Parts: sequence; C-alpha cells; structure tokens
Amino acid sequence: MNRTLILTIKKEWFDLIKSGKKKIEYREYKEYWKKRLLNKSYDFIEFRNGYRKNVPTVKAVYEGYVVIDGDITPLGNIKQFAIYIGDLVEENE
Repeated sequence: MNRTLILTIKKEWFDLIKSGKKKIEYREYKEYWKKRLLNKSYDFIEFRNGYRKNVPTVKAVYEGYVVIDGDITPLGNIKQFAIYIGDLVEENE
C-alpha cells in the first residue's frame, strides 16, 4: 500500500515545486508535524494548492526528511523539518 503525505501550500511554492525548482519543503518543528513525520514512512508527497475539494495537485516521490536546528532557512533560525521532494509522478490541474 502506498502512503502519501498530503501538504497544502500557497500557489507561489506550488508552482516552484511543479517546475522542479523547489526540492525541499520546510515545516516548523511542532507537535502537529512531529506526529505526522516522526517514525512514519511515506512513498509520496501530494502538494495541494488550496483547501477546496477540487484544487490543483502535484504528487512527488517522498525522499525523507531531516531535522534542522539553528540553521538559517526560509523559516528563519528555528528548529524545523526539511522534507525532501523527489521526482514528480503526477500532476492534476
């Protein structure tokens, strides 16, 4: 069974992932993300551009994550997850 991590993102980031230019998605190291990422395995990441039922989506291979603590990243100098985005496998407009 394929497990898919679903992430909702803004159009700016969605377009960069779709184009292949963005290969890492960052999430702050909080309880919500710890429950979804720590000790879990996924096959794919589905990026959704919005919260409605029929929104554009892009599916990519899940390449794992690392925890970053203290490095300067787009989220600033805070502890966070860096989720690696692999090859795109599906696109739905």
